[in-house]
Amino acid sequence: MILDLNYEEVVSYVEKLGYPKFRAKQLYEAMTLGKSLEEISNLPKDFKEKIKDEYPRYEVVAHLHSKDETQKAALKFPDGSIVETVLLKYKYGYTVCVSTQVGCRMGCKFCASTLSGLIRNLSAGEILSQVLFYNKILGATLKERKITNIVLMGCGEPLDNYENVSKFLKLVSNPDGLNISPRNISLSTCGIVPKIYQLADDGFSVTLTISLHAPTDELRKKTMPIANAYKIEEILKACDYYFEKTGRRVYFEYALISGVNDTDEQILTLANLLKGKMCHVNLIPLNSVKERNLIGTTRKRAYVVAGKLEKLGISATVRRTMGEDIEGACGQLRNRLGGQNE
Repeated sequence: MILDLNYEEVVSYVEKLGYPKFRAKQLYEAMTLGKSLEEISNLPKDFKEKIKDEYPRYEVVAHLHSKDETQKAALKFPDGSIVETVLLKYKYGYTVCVSTQVGCRMGCKFCASTLSGLIRNLSAGEILSQVLFYNKILGATLKERKITNIVLMGCGEPLDNYENVSKFLKLVSNPDGLNISPRNISLSTCGIVPKIYQLADDGFSVTLTISLHAPTDELRKKTMPIANAYKIEEILKACDYYFEKTGRRVYFEYALISGVNDTDEQILTLANLLKGKMCHVNLIPLNSVKERNLIGTTRKRAYVVAGKLEKLGISATVRRTMGEDIEGACGQLRNRLGGQNE
């Protein structure tokens, strides 16, 4: 797919087809604006015919709007794969939550994304399509981008699709394209340790977010199979390395599950685990997934937990829940559309 290519690669692609460089610029700008091939008026018909099989294509099979202004879209790619992507509106601007895989093989017991396992990885261009889709419907121009932030927290484990995700990060931060600063991009991982080191060594400086969800290996194994491969101690060492290489503090996501990981004793253990580290804890009252029998902690209890962590010297906040009424909140995305189309 042409959208997998950076500008220089698009130029090479176009010139190999026998067309001048300025056609590459027109093509690249059209893709950056999220235009369909039919919407491009300044490219000759024969040129469009030659590139039609490689031009980014997807069908919007549903587009939901939450009462809190969150949006969720289901995009269907030519092979029939469906991914969900979410637009979140904040005071500072718009954030897109992108999926990086169709399904997920990590098997976390509180997440809908993994219910059907991993179907396939998304290409860099398919991940980028999700950002361009929302940028377009918000009325962006080449001079005025509407998307301010990106979080790789949708369906899939980003570091399990490292090659395509790393290329996406380069594409979306390229000055020739959307030019979104790595500092405005967050990547969430359940903790694939070797890839955390690689992310740092490859020079990326995105906000690294670890899906921790338990203060001990024993407890983590009950809900996160990845804990059988990597111990928390190994993950924290990798996080320290990432901080040393990038200077970016690491965020830890902690989904509060009633009666599982939200006791005072467990919160004290969490505080001791993270003490002295340049980090922040995002507390998330677990969002409902109908196929799971886990119950989220109340928001009232979540704020009590945040207060306890702060008193123990750990920076912590309770994440605002957005889009839950359209199954667009944390842990609810999957490779089909949930909720009702509007």
